[in-house]
Amino acid sequence: MRCERLDVWKRACRLSVEVYKAFVSCKDFGFKDQITRSSLSIASNIAEGMEKESDKDKSRFINISQGSAAELITQIYIGIEIGYVEKITGLAWIKEVN
Repeated sequence: MRCERLDVWKRACRLSVEVYKAFVSCKDFGFKDQITRSSLSIASNIAEGMEKESDKDKSRFINISQGSAAELITQIYIGIEIGYVEKITGLAWIKEVN
């Protein structure tokens, strides 16, 4: 199955776009790089996994995607606490990740 047919992939892509847009003017380049990369990694690893031949390889990339999701959730919570992410926005993102 192609990744473009998966709702989870579409939602992960939309979330990554939201994160990128939210941080477009952020001057903390370390934080900006980390949170945008983890958001991008979720959909990217789903896509890569779907192109693998074996179920074992597919599962491996889905697992990597889940790790990226946990990383993004962590960064969102930190972003909320340090004032980089509005609480309501961050909680909505976390809900979407879950």
